[in-house]
Amino acid sequence: MENSNANSKSIILNYGLLLGILSIVLGVIMYVTNAYLNPSWIFGTIGFILIVAAIVLGIKAYKAQNNNYLSLKEAFKLGLGIALIGALVSVVWQLILMNILEPDYMSQMAEVQRTQMTENFPNMSESQINDAMEMNAKFSSPWIIAAFAIIGNLFFGFIIALIAGLIMKNKNPQDV
Repeated sequence: MENSNANSKSIILNYGLLLGILSIVLGVIMYVTNAYLNPSWIFGTIGFILIVAAIVLGIKAYKAQNNNYLSLKEAFKLGLGIALIGALVSVVWQLILMNILEPDYMSQMAEVQRTQMTENFPNMSESQINDAMEMNAKFSSPWIIAAFAIIGNLFFGFIIALIAGLIMKNKNPQDV
């Protein structure tokens, strides 16, 4: 039985929006510093820290509102909800970037990928590179990129919620 003192929907919304807004701030920083096409590992690390912090803090806030009780099921619900809201907000930024701010984003990205391929695999023939670029193009529409971003966020949300839930769970003795 879920305790009525804790409102998971408001926590999911608040922490999900916080995650999304912080992800947008990170994306704007990447855009302003011209790191959006070929970001440094540091941006990925910061993004991962943001999702971990938002989910863990959201679960912790729920547990505090719920008389210090938390089930693994509640942790999953919170973690996946926060990750989903954060991803949806972040995807809005990505779509604005790809379609409005940088309408030629996909061609710029393809050129970066081609350059990386020729540097990393100098023995690849031009035909092999073209074949690889054709395959990349099939998975490079803004909507497919958005779908992979949402799926990736949900995957990490699941893992983070599992770990945080296992660490923080505290079963209510009144629940059967």
